[in-house]
Amino acid sequence: MDASARAMVEAIHTNPTQAVLYLSGGASQALGWLMSVPGASNTVLEAVVPYSRMSMIQLLGKVPGKFASRQTAEDMALMAYNRALKLSQPGFPVLGVGFTGSLTSTRPKLGDHRFHVSTRTANQLWASTVTLSKGLRTREQEDRVSSLFVLKAIAYASKVPTTFVSELIDSEVPEEFEMQFNEDQELEQLINGQICFKVYPFLSDMPRAERKIILSGSFNPLHDGHLKLLEVTTSILGEGYPCFELSAVNADKPPLTVSQIKERVRQFEKVGKTVIISNQPYFYKKAELFPGSAFVIGVDTAARLINPKYYGGDYGRMLETLCGCKSTGCLFLVGGRNIDGDFKVLEDFDIPEELKDMFIPIPAEKFRMDISSTEIRKNQGIL
Repeated sequence: MDASARAMVEAIHTNPTQAVLYLSGGASQALGWLMSVPGASNTVLEAVVPYSRMSMIQLLGKVPGKFASRQTAEDMALMAYNRALKLSQPGFPVLGVGFTGSLTSTRPKLGDHRFHVSTRTANQLWASTVTLSKGLRTREQEDRVSSLFVLKAIAYASKVPTTFVSELIDSEVPEEFEMQFNEDQELEQLINGQICFKVYPFLSDMPRAERKIILSGSFNPLHDGHLKLLEVTTSILGEGYPCFELSAVNADKPPLTVSQIKERVRQFEKVGKTVIISNQPYFYKKAELFPGSAFVIGVDTAARLINPKYYGGDYGRMLETLCGCKSTGCLFLVGGRNIDGDFKVLEDFDIPEELKDMFIPIPAEKFRMDISSTEIRKNQGIL
């Protein structure tokens, strides 16, 4: 790695953007450069090399039209972006990088030597195709050129100022494509499942904590009970990133509209609290989205979670599903609630032995809030 490439990597590592990289068919030196310069953990969340045909098919969940194409690079970048969302700390910008190439190999190629790079951020898709001159470079040299291009793509997507020397000749002109997304378009992509969630990091003092402490709900409206419950839970755990989570997709109702989501998000902006908008209404799916997290729930929700009725009446299926949640490292912190006029706590319910250490009670003396969002709406004449 020469001085200019090292300077570019150093600049990337000083930026808060956290990235997942999926690289196939080249650009191997880029990964080595990123990892060899101190500060790599600031940037690289994960790097995967889906080199074989089956590896690429399993990564994308489909057989691509062409393994080395701009579309495949874009698909890889989107997959990497969603993976980065799951691995990153809330509030940090994330980046997905996809690369696929057809470079010099042991056998002469009939087609062009080319590579495709794509990056995906919250509000931008960028892609570029470079066709290399055949016979001009060795495999190692082509890999170097493509690796420099990947670093340039990361720097550009992260808004890192660099002096980039491409090492391309005049005839090797990149074919670039760029698309910007506004907030409405990003939320539409979330609703239709293209992206898995969106973070609104309104928390003014963002703790550097890997574990998320998540209070899920519809927040229609957000009220003091929600705020107090998350505050108490954070104090019980001692550390973690407290945030609220709203699913745009409901199991029993139509999805929220973009305007409804934005209206509810404004509530969190007013109180300076982070909120995550997801597209998963079920806790076993939330556990996959937010592995290792602590979910804050009411005892009424806990009762539904352990009730076989919600699993087709199958106790074994209930146990298997919740053990799956447990295997992700998730916890459920359970607050007492009024149920049919009686205040119930976790100890009033029979938790299966295999799951007991996953459910943690919130003592009633630390938190008790008897009013719900439904009651607030009734009192306001909204229902």
